[in-house]
Amino acid sequence: MLYSIVSENINSLLALGGILFAFAATVIATGKLAQFLPKDAGREYAHDGKLSAGKPRGAGIIFILVFAVTALLFVPVKAETVIYLILTVISMITGFLDDASEKPWGGLKKGFLDLCVAVLVAGTFLKYNPNTIELALFHEQVVIPRLVFAGLIVILVWVSVNVTNCSDGVDGLSGTLTIITLSSIYILDRLLGSGQDFAYLVLLFVVCILGYLWYNATPSRLLMGDAGSRAMGLFISIAILKTGSPLLYIPVALVLIMDGGLGLIKVSLIRLFKIHVMKNIRMPLHDHVRKTWGWSNTQTVFRFAIIQIVLNMAVVYGIR
Repeated sequence: MLYSIVSENINSLLALGGILFAFAATVIATGKLAQFLPKDAGREYAHDGKLSAGKPRGAGIIFILVFAVTALLFVPVKAETVIYLILTVISMITGFLDDASEKPWGGLKKGFLDLCVAVLVAGTFLKYNPNTIELALFHEQVVIPRLVFAGLIVILVWVSVNVTNCSDGVDGLSGTLTIITLSSIYILDRLLGSGQDFAYLVLLFVVCILGYLWYNATPSRLLMGDAGSRAMGLFISIAILKTGSPLLYIPVALVLIMDGGLGLIKVSLIRLFKIHVMKNIRMPLHDHVRKTWGWSNTQTVFRFAIIQIVLNMAVVYGIR
């Protein structure tokens, strides 16, 4: 009994230490290493995109590496977890190489790399987890054929990576929305009885983003770039899969999906089928509300965040 109590106290102290280490390491490393990052050229077609010109870009390489190191130091080492960490770092590296490139990578190249990572996530998840999902709001379980489930996982990962990437365009927006989504996933993990180790991993990721936002709040000193946004999208998809209720991705990340996803749909319909929809809506939505509705950057971040928080509170209450 005494040994159990002491062990629990030690584990709690280690968990606290990991959280403090992740935040402090991110803040310190970002402050020291930002000067070595590539500089942003400003987005020509984005609202106020030129204001970002000259700022360090690709800061995602810092907070993602801090997250990976912290996870290896403070989270029990399991093969599945290590694979997810490697894939998150790979996603970050591909994004950083794009950030550092003088000529932005084309959509085909990015799409192929996303597909490769998504396939690896699907294979890893199905190796270590059952091919069942829980309809959490209805408290029902559904068995999905493994091949079909693999295809659905690939779609989930691709969508999550790309909508999160497209939402990155206002100081603090994608980071804040990712924190809200992941924090909600952490709560869902605990309510649904998912693995505690991965729930702690989610907390570490959130803390590392908070360390980055220390420098990215309006007016920002640096930008996460694709190195951060693509890795965040990947991790969100993995985290929601680990809850056992992947369909909850839709409500808990709805603002990310709407902000980044509608633009993808609009562009895809135009390029593939010459169908022009949402002609009067500027994409991503964060550009529309700033350019057309006159919202400031701060209003955009706060209002998008408020919408997602309210929605996630309803989801949490619905499955309690």
